[in-house]
Amino acid sequence: MMKLNGIAASSGVAIAKAYCLVAPDLTVVKQQITDVDAEQAKLDAALAVTTEELKAIQQMTEENLGAEEAAIFGAHLLVVNDPELIAPMKQKIADEKVNAAFALQEVSSMFVTMFESMDNDYMNERAADIKDVSKRILAHILGVKIPNPSAINERVIVVANDLTPSDTAQLNRDFVLGFTTDIGGRTSHSAIMARSLEIPAVVGTKEATQTIEDGMMVIVDGLSGDVLVNPDDETIAHYEQKAKAFSAQQKEWAKLVNEPSVSADGHHVELAANIGTPEDLESVVRNGGEGVGLYRTEFLYMGRDALPTEDEQFTAYRAVLEGMSGKPVVVRTLDIGGDKKLPYLPLAEELNPFLGHRAIRLCLERTDIFRTQLRALLRASTYGNLKIMFPMIATLQEFREAKALLEEEKANLLAEGVQVAEQIEVGIMVEIPSTAVMADTFAKEVDFFSIGTNDLIQYTMAADRMNEQVSYLYQPYNPAILRLIKMVIDAAHKEGKWAGMCGEMAGDEFAVPLLLGLGLDEFSMSATSILKTRALLQSLNKVELEELAVRALDEATADDVLAIVQQYVAK
Repeated sequence: MMKLNGIAASSGVAIAKAYCLVAPDLTVVKQQITDVDAEQAKLDAALAVTTEELKAIQQMTEENLGAEEAAIFGAHLLVVNDPELIAPMKQKIADEKVNAAFALQEVSSMFVTMFESMDNDYMNERAADIKDVSKRILAHILGVKIPNPSAINERVIVVANDLTPSDTAQLNRDFVLGFTTDIGGRTSHSAIMARSLEIPAVVGTKEATQTIEDGMMVIVDGLSGDVLVNPDDETIAHYEQKAKAFSAQQKEWAKLVNEPSVSADGHHVELAANIGTPEDLESVVRNGGEGVGLYRTEFLYMGRDALPTEDEQFTAYRAVLEGMSGKPVVVRTLDIGGDKKLPYLPLAEELNPFLGHRAIRLCLERTDIFRTQLRALLRASTYGNLKIMFPMIATLQEFREAKALLEEEKANLLAEGVQVAEQIEVGIMVEIPSTAVMADTFAKEVDFFSIGTNDLIQYTMAADRMNEQVSYLYQPYNPAILRLIKMVIDAAHKEGKWAGMCGEMAGDEFAVPLLLGLGLDEFSMSATSILKTRALLQSLNKVELEELAVRALDEATADDVLAIVQQYVAK
């Protein structure tokens, strides 16, 4: 048995066989062949297997995610059976006496280059399809496996170097019991999605993919951050008991599902949830969420081969608003860039994409994309309590430009006879230190603030939150971070506005007492953290914590702050 240590990213204990989601080696070597028929037959066999595989994936995707998400595999089936693509491959094998893998790579690369060079979105999308399908065919020719998270149909623990947001969005919670990765931190997107999916996760193990092979028995302890490989029966029994104990604790928290979120001295705050898709609402309701504090709309744009239409977006936003039955829903406009990329929306390579052309910066340039989203949101606004939030705002001018586009589209819809809610609060995420410092100025124009601590901490501490080598600098209790948070909350309250938090800090058991003391109005977190936080709130005294927060602001280090909070909680 081997034990790996990582970062506990999503609570719970999972025990299952490993499914290694690791990209295979698809290196192709040119070879001269003598048997043309045999080589062409090898290509035909790979095409046949790929066709059946794509049909199965298409069916599974439609059952699990819907017809819209499955459509991409219909396009892939057209590619794999396209004679204009396949015939040249066979011709190359015959004319040049080369191996099937080389012929496939040469011909597909030629088509991809040709389609990518065209100033036509449809042809650009076909290039992406050919890339994906060719890789799948090539893997079958070479006899290697291409992992596909959406095709998992047995109970497993996923093992990967990292999981992209689109990978994680494809995980079926009925089969994926947990996952572990080599890299990442508690605030990486894979970790955040694990909490949304309510599955245990341990990230940043550094060597999971080097240590764990397909089919090995694995235990993921999302409570301690441990991963056990090939455990013996006694160890498995121990962790089965630990899983049962955690389940029993969850049942105790579940008794609070309909209780108000009130401190011991009667102060009420709002406990809301962060979601990525309308399907997440079930968990929000089950865990007693008092609203949605962050709807990450970028997941509407992922796992597909074209931008979502206005009607597609309207349907998704309406579903969330109706599903929350009048409770507030804060929708973050498109936040693409950094580690979140779209295959059909090529962005220039950047040395530091986290500080580059992303989120509101991209939307203010691609106003065609932005206006479509704003129209869909405005059309949906009459179906619930919608609040719109712009991400990555660095200057007041950005906010003004974004809000002006919103007002223009509102006027356009009203002129078209489309009903729009009269009052829609419009706010910003505070995730850039300069915005926090200027919060008093912003507060005069925005309707609310939502503090995005995941990015605020990494930008303040100059430490990439995806890099486990500097993970020690992810310090939510650092006095510098607390002072920025206090600036934002105080600025909001001075103007009669509310301040929330949608970063992972909002659900941190040792940060909650500090945030309550600092006067935070809304705590938005993974739905699975709501009941645990509600239970914690019932033991906290806000008046006492106001004094503790003042002390924390004057401490020298994050460890000093954590020590005084732990001392308070333990008393």
